[in-house]
Amino acid sequence: MKLKVNAKLDPNFTPLSVVCREMRENTKNDGQDIVIAVERNKGYVTTYKTRIFPDGCGHDEENFLFVERMTKALLWVVGGYKITIAGSRVVGEKIKAAYTKDGLRGFDVTFMERVYEKPFEVVLCDIENAPKNNESAAPVGRHLDGCRIGFDAGGSDRKVSAVINGESVYSEEVVWFPKTNSDPDYHYKGILEAMKTAASHMPRVDAIGVSSAGVYVDNRIMVASLFLKVNEEDFDKKVKNMYLDVAKEIGEGIPVEVANDGDVTALAGAMDLNDNSVLGIAMGTSEAGGYVDPDGNITGWLNELAFVPVDYCREAMVDEWSGDYGCGVKYFSQDAVIKLAPAADIQLDEALSPAEKLKVVQNLILNDHKGAEEIYDTIGAYFGYAIAFYSEFYDIKHVLIMGRVTSGKGGVMILNRAQEVLDLEFPELSKKITLHIPDENSRRVGQSVAAASLPQI
Repeated sequence: MKLKVNAKLDPNFTPLSVVCREMRENTKNDGQDIVIAVERNKGYVTTYKTRIFPDGCGHDEENFLFVERMTKALLWVVGGYKITIAGSRVVGEKIKAAYTKDGLRGFDVTFMERVYEKPFEVVLCDIENAPKNNESAAPVGRHLDGCRIGFDAGGSDRKVSAVINGESVYSEEVVWFPKTNSDPDYHYKGILEAMKTAASHMPRVDAIGVSSAGVYVDNRIMVASLFLKVNEEDFDKKVKNMYLDVAKEIGEGIPVEVANDGDVTALAGAMDLNDNSVLGIAMGTSEAGGYVDPDGNITGWLNELAFVPVDYCREAMVDEWSGDYGCGVKYFSQDAVIKLAPAADIQLDEALSPAEKLKVVQNLILNDHKGAEEIYDTIGAYFGYAIAFYSEFYDIKHVLIMGRVTSGKGGVMILNRAQEVLDLEFPELSKKITLHIPDENSRRVGQSVAAASLPQI
């Protein structure tokens, strides 16, 4: 595979976006259609259609490796507990074996069962019986009428705003320590106090919107790092419905909407840009994503891009948590910077924390250090090809990048190289997609208003 823009410090990088394109090209005359479908809560279904080589013609293993990566990507983009493979029994049986608790994708199975509270399954069918898309049509966000509370639960501070007809009339940030507290009452009291404070600055409360890191289904907390130390029994009993329970204390019948903070960040960006089809990506401790669709809605998809593969190379770095290779967390986070440092002849003190190691490289960039610049140049190449891969699933007009990895000169370098990849390798996308680094101050203010705008009155 010859790339038009190389990842300088990672010569084995094999972008999945190019693999997708080559598979379509190589199978255009005698290919076999295949549909991957993922079902999540309320029967919502998202499908992805592509082509592979015909079953039994000597490409069965190649077909499986490709479909396995695409299935993994779709699953973590949209979330779900049921995969349907339509069009290839040969590939389907291998996917079925992979998605068992003891199989290749055991981590994925266990995670999704916890999120959706249903047993995970893989179903096979003929292409004629492939499931159809059934997406959530309910708009979420951009509702600015009335008196609203916008709450943003961060790992180191919690932010709350009182918003009247789209204008923030009061906001505060309070330091707290949710990740180190095992008592869920600590979290409950902190959230309740914040909301009561915001409520005291308005004549009434018409709606409550919450932005928080984690996975949320029907406004319930399914997986969230804020409750890292809370045991499983307390989580099920006291945490899952926490935002709904707090809202009842503010007032009966107040509409509540809880969304992943990545989605709310993308929504804030969309409101600021006054446009839709926005993909927001935060590069920090991990990679986080959020999306606003062409109609201006938050989709209810997981957008867990940290677990979405972007590199097809089997020797790519493995993520310690999921046990999988080539996934976004090792390409668009502080881990990516640390991973590439040895190839850039930069020795980082092992006694330093990952955040401190990142800071070392960022300080080197300020002094025009060649190796440090090559690290960011490589991440930019990764990112350009990844945007093209994300476009397989998202309709994108704008990409926002944020997070500590993108601060300063490095963020500009990432976007410049990513733009070059789109210009040279994917000109059809280059004409359509604009890349942005939002202003940090306006984004923080916009986040609380966007969170408050989530529920419809």
